[in-house]
Amino acid sequence: MSAEPAPETVPAANRQPAWLESRLGVWLRIVIQRGLLKPLVRSLIRVKVVGHPEVTGPMVVVANHSSHLDAPLMVTFLPLALTRRLAVGAAADYFFDSKKRAIITGLVFNAFPIDRNKNDGGKNRPMRGTSGRLLDDGFSLLVFPEGTRSRDGLMGSFQPGAAALCVSKGMPCLPIGITGAYDAMPRGRNWPRPGRLPVRFAIGAPLTPRPGESVAAFAARMQAAVTALHDQGVRDAG
Repeated sequence: MSAEPAPETVPAANRQPAWLESRLGVWLRIVIQRGLLKPLVRSLIRVKVVGHPEVTGPMVVVANHSSHLDAPLMVTFLPLALTRRLAVGAAADYFFDSKKRAIITGLVFNAFPIDRNKNDGGKNRPMRGTSGRLLDDGFSLLVFPEGTRSRDGLMGSFQPGAAALCVSKGMPCLPIGITGAYDAMPRGRNWPRPGRLPVRFAIGAPLTPRPGESVAAFAARMQAAVTALHDQGVRDAG
């Protein structure tokens, strides 16, 4: 689940049904996330949560992305006050390529489609469509600004989309550093490694765009905050 926010390019037939954002959809999602997904995650890995968000939203939550464990960690170990109105950016070309997968992803994660086409050379795209509407409706967004999962456990450069959303909407960003998820479930595995390997989930202080701050400058601050949280986890583990 990843990529920068961008205009919606997913066929209407493959978008999640509107009822997934209704009160019924919210309560079904809470039951699935807290009653089923969280105990499952705890049975597979040892999670250490560091810090607590100082705001509950709306905001843009960003984290490094090295494993399919990342999104389940976020929706189950962030406070319920935040996750009950949290929408997760998911790659349109994978999670929304079929009606069935789109519904399942939407029900469990309240996912919205993100186009991770990089043919624009990394230039900022207009902030419109689903991501902007969700923020305007009071939802927080979870975005993995690297655009895809790491292939080697190392953090890649952040794409500008999440920063552009924050700057254009005047929204705060909540940085999160995840350490150990790559070791527990690297790219290519469809299930975590046995042994309940440790994963550290560190929540930083919110960042708010400064008056006149450029998207590039805010993206750099965002990446520096996530990197510091991740690297502290590496040092603690060492």
